[in-house]
Amino acid sequence: MGSYSATAIGPHPNDVDRKRIERMLAQRKRYRYVAPEVSAVAGGYRVRSPCCSRNVDRSGGMIDIARMEYDLRRRLWRLYRKDHRNDQWLACGEFATLAESVQQLNQDPERIFWQ
Repeated sequence: MGSYSATAIGPHPNDVDRKRIERMLAQRKRYRYVAPEVSAVAGGYRVRSPCCSRNVDRSGGMIDIARMEYDLRRRLWRLYRKDHRNDQWLACGEFATLAESVQQLNQDPERIFWQ
């Protein structure tokens, strides 16, 4: 899967789904003691969080965790992780629903999102 690219304008972002993502993130497995932020971006949403591990930002500042983008043409969600070393978004999967996308982010079995 390649790096991030913009998609056609569609139903996302919207405030209802942004708040749904915020609520679903409360179920994540890692770094439950920090408060991630969900913001609207072209075609989807971006998740940022304080870097409590200090692996990415030694000062503990806000870092990108994930990006969810809706593909209107294919009617699916793409989930991206941030490659902090190269400062680019990398595609991690495609999902039929927003909830499935957030579930993958919450479980993060390979620790590629919550570093």
